Amino acid sequence: MIPYGRQSLNAADIDAVVAALQSDWLTQGPAVPAFESAMATRCGANHAIAMCNATAALHIACLALEVGPGDRVWTSPNTFLASANCARYCGATVDFVDIDPQTLNMSVEALASKLARAKTANQLPKVIIPVHFSGQPCDMEAIGELARQYGCRVIEDAAHAVGATYQNAPTGNCAYSDITIFSFHPVKIITTGEGGMALTNDPELAQRMSRLRSHGIVREPAELENESDGPWYYEQIDLGYNYRMTDLQAALGSSQLQRLDLFLNARHALATRYDTLLADLPVTLPKRLPHRQSAWHLYPVQVAPESRRTVFETMRAAGIGVQVHYIPVHLQPYYRDQGFRPGDYPHAEAYYRGAFSLPLYPSLTAGEQDRVVTALSNALA
Repeated sequence: MIPYGRQSLNAADIDAVVAALQSDWLTQGPAVPAFESAMATRCGANHAIAMCNATAALHIACLALEVGPGDRVWTSPNTFLASANCARYCGATVDFVDIDPQTLNMSVEALASKLARAKTANQLPKVIIPVHFSGQPCDMEAIGELARQYGCRVIEDAAHAVGATYQNAPTGNCAYSDITIFSFHPVKIITTGEGGMALTNDPELAQRMSRLRSHGIVREPAELENESDGPWYYEQIDLGYNYRMTDLQAALGSSQLQRLDLFLNARHALATRYDTLLADLPVTLPKRLPHRQSAWHLYPVQVAPESRRTVFETMRAAGIGVQVHYIPVHLQPYYRDQGFRPGDYPHAEAYYRGAFSLPLYPSLTAGEQDRVVTALSNALA
């Protein structure tokens, strides 16, 4: 089976993890801040806070922005559940903004219209979470301007977009957002096994997220509420969580980061080759947008909705591990119980009915890619 995604590990990655295993630190040691510093430098952000996974990072980001009961958070329906669930963990109400059928990201026009209506109804969101679906950056300048106009905060869900660029600047620089979230799951652009990271330019948000990922504990004298009993002393000043990344994960992440450009170049070349090989087939290919460079986490295509299941099952039977990204979040039973219904976000639903993702990862060979294209051609026939 050719999977839709796969990690790319080499001897240097293994050596980095072995070195961490042989060090004095397995959990919270020097490898974590080294990885954070390297990611912040790469992205042009002031602060980076590593966590055990991207869902945890999204949760902590919402908490750092003081999302709670009575607040509203809006995100895209075309995403993994975590983009919405993170707000529900905080007790907030979740709503969605339909996608642009060309970009498959949050529609700026739909967002502007919905914000105008929400202001009239006194129901503006506290936080907007645009999602860089498949690695393609959202129109963050427009979203950031709307958020500023209506007094909202912004969390970029960039789980797919490590290494992507927008207006010739790296995703993660937080130029138009308060916080950006990355994922380092094995199928993502670089991996730490499991892992995530929050980046921000705000020192207070960075301090808050760092505290919340580790039980809400502080040790620095300036942060203590009471006089210290001695060098062992610490205080819990928030209800935090154990969302920390280990040194083993961070060592792997730092090693992977050194090959990020190689990974991106391979993904770009494979995506370009797909564009050529699929040009004459009856499929809708992903759009390439000006002033943006996708990280190509996914290569999503669309076929006629009435044939999607047959094509999908035929390709799986041929050993091609296609996958669907995503079932619109609002159609899940949990969110239907919140009052959402089919038809609420027609562009996301229309995309879902014909969509699936083709295999794309750096070690995918030309021969394997040819097998994918042949299987798709046969399935469509």
